[in-house]
Amino acid sequence: MRNQQTAHRQIFSVSEITRNIRFILEESFSGIWVEGEITNFKSHTSGHMYFTLKDETAQIQCVMFRAENQKLDFELKEGLSVLCFGRVSVYPIRGQYQLYMERIEPKGVGALQLQFEQLKAKLKDEGLFDEAHKKEIPYLPARIGLITSIDGAALRDILNVLDRRFFSVNVIIHPVPVQGKGAAESIASAIGDFNELKNADVLIVGRGGGSLEDLWAFNEEIVARAIYNSAIPVISAVGHEIDFTIADFVADLRAATPSAAAEIVLPLKDKLVLEIMDLKSRAFQAFTGRLKFFRQALKPLVESRGLRDPLGIFKIKSQKLDELKKNLEINFGTFLKFKTEKFEGLMGKLEALGPLAALKRGFSVSLKLPEEKLIRSVCFLKKGDWVKTKLREGFFVSEVKAVSN
Repeated sequence: MRNQQTAHRQIFSVSEITRNIRFILEESFSGIWVEGEITNFKSHTSGHMYFTLKDETAQIQCVMFRAENQKLDFELKEGLSVLCFGRVSVYPIRGQYQLYMERIEPKGVGALQLQFEQLKAKLKDEGLFDEAHKKEIPYLPARIGLITSIDGAALRDILNVLDRRFFSVNVIIHPVPVQGKGAAESIASAIGDFNELKNADVLIVGRGGGSLEDLWAFNEEIVARAIYNSAIPVISAVGHEIDFTIADFVADLRAATPSAAAEIVLPLKDKLVLEIMDLKSRAFQAFTGRLKFFRQALKPLVESRGLRDPLGIFKIKSQKLDELKKNLEINFGTFLKFKTEKFEGLMGKLEALGPLAALKRGFSVSLKLPEEKLIRSVCFLKKGDWVKTKLREGFFVSEVKAVSN
């Protein structure tokens, strides 16, 4: 009986039951939308994304493979409420069911708006919006570069305003598509071309108004970085006054409209001419006033004796110099005579005290030979020494025969 019951049992392997569950789930829950909040988000080095989708009472594991997540226009992150499209299936290795994503949309905010906010936050953190990096717009540029659509109203508006304000300015137009596929790359490339050629003093980058989708090329990261890296100052002129794009935050100056950009980049020529004439008049008045002041200040000098007879000063100085020379000669002669007389007196005293004076008075001087040392006492002599004796006239040499004191 027991073997009979066992024979009627339907026994499944783990793989078979898992495969059947997978078939049932994919049949019943394929091409569905699921709403929830992202948590435990991880981006694998393979490029695949793994996270949990939860609500107040339950959660489900989710996978979005690299081929699908490359199409996302915004960044997935913790706490983001999303709508997910895909299928429920089983991961057989772990025996758990999970949601395989094909599309994800942000809930409560458009995908483009979310992408805009995320890119804006990223670039701000990198310093692309910093005021310290913004370059000054030249006051009167000789060459203006325009990057916009050749067929757009923005180009006509800019050219009309520039012609009205300063018709002789040079304008270089680099036509680009301003919306659609490839527009962002074309705009970034045009900015690079102007910088490479260095043929403009300032750039106006923009287009007329439109929806967020229409203006999206100016929200692309490639355009933002091209503006940031431009050595030429950039004025963004995208849409209307209420429209803000990433390009506006990165640019050196934002204009509310393309026409406003043209008004900003060039002064009104007639007004500039009036200002120059006014400055010229004020400069002339200031110059004539200073000239009059200096004339009044120089008048006493011109009328002074020094300028009327400039050589008179040298004549007086020359006469004074002659007097000083005469006094110096007199004083030096008197001084020299006094010193000469004093010197002669000292020489007389020196001769009176010297040995030659004693010789003149009849005395003699004896010197021991050979060193001719003065003999002051017989103690310096001994028998056999030779002595040189100086007289008033001449000398003689003698040998010591005996010494006695």
